[in-house]
Amino acid sequence: MTGPGRLDIGTAFMAEPETSSGTSTPADQPMEGPASFGRVIRDQRKTIVVAVVLAGAAYWVLGQLGEWVLAGCIAGGVGLGLLNHLVTEYWLLRLITSGEQPTRNKLAMSTFVRLLVLSVVAVGIAVRFWPDGIGLLLGLAVFRLIALVMTGLPLLKELKQQ
Repeated sequence: MTGPGRLDIGTAFMAEPETSSGTSTPADQPMEGPASFGRVIRDQRKTIVVAVVLAGAAYWVLGQLGEWVLAGCIAGGVGLGLLNHLVTEYWLLRLITSGEQPTRNKLAMSTFVRLLVLSVVAVGIAVRFWPDGIGLLLGLAVFRLIALVMTGLPLLKELKQQ
């Protein structure tokens, strides 16, 4: 039951987890089993592969130019973005499997704290390795953009089917 200040978690979308047969679970099917970080890693393996490829590409391209610190900062930004993505997915999975109906304030506060910590860490590392440290913010932004596209595509497919 939802009311003012409450959010219906049944409408929240996570990236579609894959099953062993390669098909996705329907979005309206309830989540079963306990929430675990291992489950999130299994469900997000495409995103993890993209992050590894992005980090490897940074080293491959920038390493040939002798910019190893910049490559490391970009790879670090991708890594921070991946960590943020996985933690967010884990938090959502825990919330969905618990059956709890959180308030909008709780959702907003959790997101604010997570992004504040991420921002402080990212800016701190960027300042420490300046001017190459700006690559960390670039890697974080590029990963976030790609993760949004990867998460949004299943939603768009579902909306198109309706």
